[in-house]
Amino acid sequence: MPACLNRVGVAVPTWEMHDTFVRFADSLLQTRRDRALLARMVSRGGIDRRWSVLEPDAPTGFYAPGSFPSTGARMRVYEHHAPALAERAVQNLDLGDSIRQVTHLIVVSCTGFVAPGIDLALVERLGLRHDVERTVVGFMGCHAGLTALKLARHVVRSEPDAKVLVVSVELCTLHFQETHELEKILSFSLFGDGAAAALVTSEQTGFELDSFETLLVADEPGLITWSIRDQGFDMVLSGKVPGTLLRALREDQARLVPDLASVDTWMVHPGGRSILDAVDEAFALPGAALDASRGVLSRHGNMSSATVLFVAHDLLQRTEPCTRGLALAFGPGLTAETMRFHRVRA
Repeated sequence: MPACLNRVGVAVPTWEMHDTFVRFADSLLQTRRDRALLARMVSRGGIDRRWSVLEPDAPTGFYAPGSFPSTGARMRVYEHHAPALAERAVQNLDLGDSIRQVTHLIVVSCTGFVAPGIDLALVERLGLRHDVERTVVGFMGCHAGLTALKLARHVVRSEPDAKVLVVSVELCTLHFQETHELEKILSFSLFGDGAAAALVTSEQTGFELDSFETLLVADEPGLITWSIRDQGFDMVLSGKVPGTLLRALREDQARLVPDLASVDTWMVHPGGRSILDAVDEAFALPGAALDASRGVLSRHGNMSSATVLFVAHDLLQRTEPCTRGLALAFGPGLTAETMRFHRVRA
């Protein structure tokens, strides 16, 4: 039984914050050299805009110098804003009354915890059936959007009448840290907030989800980490990630992509410009192959698990029937998740 990604809806918060953050980050650095490096790296980063649930002109509010918020304060903001942003993404699916036909709900997030959770909030906000089957995928990081699609595929293949609603909501900007370390500040310069919703059913429209593979770079588990600390969630995003990923993709290319000519479309999680460059180089891709991913990065930055679904949203608007594609997303571990798909019809 085939499982198809029929449609995707996306949403971002009200506030655009990229330039404001860069100015604030510059104020945290202590040397002229570091400030020059920040300016150069940001100018080369491929990001023009990022969005946040936090008002951009209030760095002395939520992120007051010398008094950054506790984890509890950050979670209160998450509890307030995440359900509404997730609801907007689902509304942008334009399901109308058919939303009552949803049988399964999969919610993905790695930037906050609350119980009752986003899943139950969406049941009430959207008027879903109270017997909808709920699954929460938490704290897996940027590749969890593909993990959720894999779970949705399993459901539909075992229950052909299932209609699975996948919702990813990430408020990454709640977890900036007060630091003078350039590498950490550069990692914060990548992230924004966003939500995406996807409908997966057996209906033959959109992208058929063909197969999934996992690549675990087992000897490099510390390059991406995500830990809960007293002052929010603490990320380590090593500058070694692009080079390590490049080597791993090259070494496993025969398994992941045995025939490059069989891939017409690339749905790659834009973790950053250097990540996309590593994928580009690993597979020697033609010039425009990652345009959808680079476009999402430019307009929204890295929104963790929601980002690859933003790329899927754009590709659904432009791909033709019979187009064959490969999706890749990366996260802690160091882990790469991949998905083979093809376009069945508009």
